[in-house]
Amino acid sequence: MHEARVLVVDDSAAMRALFCDVLEQTKNVRVVGTAANAAEAREQIAELMPNVVTLDVEMPGMSGIEFLEEIMTTNPLPVVMLSSLTQSGTETSLKAFELGAVECFPKPLKATPEQFAKTVGKLGKIVLAAANSNVRDKPRHRGGKAEGEGSGPAYSPNGKIAAFSTSMGGVDALTEVLGRYPANCPPTVVILQTEPALAEMFIARANKDFACNVAAVVDGAELTAGTVHIAFDPSKHVIVEPGIPAKLRMVERDPVEGFRPSATLLFGSLSRAGMATIGAVLTGMGEDGAKGLKLLQAAGFRTLAQDRTTATVPQAPAAAVEAGAVDAELKLEDLAADILASCGVSG
Repeated sequence: MHEARVLVVDDSAAMRALFCDVLEQTKNVRVVGTAANAAEAREQIAELMPNVVTLDVEMPGMSGIEFLEEIMTTNPLPVVMLSSLTQSGTETSLKAFELGAVECFPKPLKATPEQFAKTVGKLGKIVLAAANSNVRDKPRHRGGKAEGEGSGPAYSPNGKIAAFSTSMGGVDALTEVLGRYPANCPPTVVILQTEPALAEMFIARANKDFACNVAAVVDGAELTAGTVHIAFDPSKHVIVEPGIPAKLRMVERDPVEGFRPSATLLFGSLSRAGMATIGAVLTGMGEDGAKGLKLLQAAGFRTLAQDRTTATVPQAPAAAVEAGAVDAELKLEDLAADILASCGVSG
């Protein structure tokens, strides 16, 4: 993992100072410069050659979203967007993902100095992961169903459950995979480590864009064909309770290896119950899901990881591969096809 050389872009001098102070306290993270607007940032990028940029959404003149589009079109760099958690802020965050942002981080607008330091302290790890991410050659504007979706033969699920996990870069990855899901998709449960407000906005948009139904996990929800359940509540884990149909249960336990909800706990519940499952770890930070995927594999179920060379953030898929828990490492389009082939038949 190489050092993160960060350019901090924010129109507020106070915010620039705060972010710089927090980032400089993170190992292997070095702030190489700051800028108050897009014009200054453009010059600093050319002169200092940072390998990651933190970019405020709201700036005078050219907005952060407009400058992000310029960066990803002319000189692709890992960009972490900083925005509020208002409704307009989360909508903007989804737009930032569409344009190629690696992550969107919430600015704590109303917080004590202690709360601010705790929240922003996470930014250092995110920036370091972003600096070591795989940035696309050019932005991809998403929206609507995947090309050809709905035009193929009828799909019949065979009862297998699909379960996968993702965090940093996950909104982008889920759009690729779920955009290829048919209306009668396999029963699916997803661990998505992101801000709850952003997850809720993604679910709302997914239900407009995708053929399948997408819903937030609720306790007691039945795992049936046609619905993808997304778990993102940081206060509760999600496990699967066997039955016909199987049910999702939200449980209050301590974080597992620093994660809640934990993909390893979810995968482990499926393994212990012996329910036919295909599991996958997609782009993300950390090692969550690797041990659980190993349990699924040991139970005789198929396990996948997103290809490390194409994953936005390869840490989580790499951990699963290095643990010997992966049957196949695939690009997203192939991973989606593999899940559908394993969980059903067309025709």
